[in-house]
Formats: sequence, C-alpha cells, structure tokens
Amino acid sequence: MSPTPGRARTAFFLHDAPRSVFVNADASETTSDSPPRWSRTRRAEFTLDRLRAVIDEPATELRYESEYELLVAVILSAQCTDARVNEVTPALFEAFPDAEALAEAEQEEIFPYVQSVTYPNNKAGYLAEMGRQVMDDFGGALPETIAGLRDLTGVGRKTAQVVASVAYEIDAFPVDTHVFRTANRIGLTKRGADTPRKVERQLKRIIPKEDWGEAHHLLILHGRYTCTARNPSCDACPLTPACRYYARKQRLPDPIGGLDAAEGAFFCNTCTRYFDTPATHTDRYDQEQTACPSCGSMQVFDTDSGETTKEVLDYRV
Repeated sequence: MSPTPGRARTAFFLHDAPRSVFVNADASETTSDSPPRWSRTRRAEFTLDRLRAVIDEPATELRYESEYELLVAVILSAQCTDARVNEVTPALFEAFPDAEALAEAEQEEIFPYVQSVTYPNNKAGYLAEMGRQVMDDFGGALPETIAGLRDLTGVGRKTAQVVASVAYEIDAFPVDTHVFRTANRIGLTKRGADTPRKVERQLKRIIPKEDWGEAHHLLILHGRYTCTARNPSCDACPLTPACRYYARKQRLPDPIGGLDAAEGAFFCNTCTRYFDTPATHTDRYDQEQTACPSCGSMQVFDTDSGETTKEVLDYRV
C-alpha cells in the first residue's frame, strides 16, 4: 500500500505556525478530579482529546513523496531534527531518486549531500548499503513489514515502525525522544518506564490500537513545540489539568528571600542552617534530591537564587 500522495508536503507544517496554534483557550481550566487520582487510561483519553483540538492534521514533518523517500528521511532523522533533514533531502533525492540509484553509489558519493546532518559518515554508508539490500534482497521494492524493514542496514526498531505506520498504515507506536518525555511527564506511564520499549508497551495498553499512529504524531508535536526538553511551556499547555509533572512542579516550595550566600551555598529551611557541602536523599518518586547534611531534610534552598534545590523526576532520552 502506498502512502497518501503528497500527504507530508500538504500537511499543516507546525514549525511555521505561531505558538498560539497549540494553545487551547481553556488551557488553564481545572477539574474537580485532581490529576493524581486519574487512571492512566482516562489521562490518555484527555490528552488525545486536548491535543486533537489544538494540533491540526497531525503528521510527520519530514517531507517525502514515496515510501523510499520516507525511509531515507527517517534514517537521516536519527538524533537529528526534521527541519535539518528537510533541508538536505531535496538535493539528495534529486541525485539519488530511488533505491537503484543509491545501490550504484558509494558512501563518499552520498556524503556531500548529508554532511550537515548528525553522523553523516555513518548515515551515508547506511544509505548505500540499504540501497544494495533493497535491490539484491527485495527485488527493488521496499519491504512492507516491520520485520522486513528491520533487515535493512541503518533501520532500527523505531525507524521501521515509523515507516510501517506512516507508509503502510501498519499499527505501530514508535517512541522517540519526544514521545518518551511527554508520556512520562503527563503520567501516561507507570514509575520506572525508563526505556523507549517500556514506554511503548505501556502506551499500547492504554491507547486503542486504531489511535496509535495518531497518538504518536500528537505526542511528538506536543513535545517538539510545547513540552520541550528544557523550559517546557507549561503556562501555554492544554494538558495541565491532567499532567503529573505540572502538578508536582506546583508543589515545589516558593523561593526564599534574604538568604546570605556568604554564610554558605545552601540553606536548610528545616533546621535553619547554612552549609556548603550537601548530602543527597532519594525521594518517594526515586528522584535524588539535595539534602541537609545535619538533619537530612530536603527543604534546601540555593542561597544565590533563593530557589529550592528540589527537582521533579523527568525521564529523558
């Protein structure tokens, strides 16, 4: 089955849109049922409903017009931004329009076209070998199963699932860095979901199979533009009523004014002592926190900023 013609080119490209596109006017509303008491299934339903309302036509932002172009783009996107990949693929696809052209090329011929993406040497080699495998082992046609795609050089589990889901509409739930981060933050996972495979398994249990592909894109786009790795835009997020990470951040102590940094780098608000060398304790969420070496309290504040040293557990890959 071929991908929807031109879908990725005609889809609404969110990186060109103002931030207001992602913000629901009711983002700050509260509910009578606090997030910690929600089941993961309910939280997932809320998450998808809210994201559907604020993200128009969720789809990959990689630009492609065939299964071949999609596969190449996804291989190049590993640990690289889609925007960067979209900058290099037009010239690459013009020079190597199909797997046969790649098969006839050497790594050093492909390299100039991909040198601005991450790990260009490796990826140029992957593409050359992948082209030869498609021609020699699959008769020039890309395999249409996840297992078949994974047999190709440079294609791991996530890449195979993305191509299978987008190009062939196979039910799959690829977990990239954005899906991993947002699923853990929102509370769609249980404690200890610290690998992409664990997150994938848990998401598949609470999200209907027919929604996997859409949910994958919704979480990616939410993570890319709102729930970013650093300094997430919680004030502009439509998911705060259900978000476990946001709820925990709201419970962090307020800053303390008037601390004297000359007395020490840290201040314990429990025993009111200054100190320079902190201890560490692990809190109930398995997050290591700065602690007072005298009383063991985690009510510790940085004397320069007055901010708490407490951190909210935040898985990232």
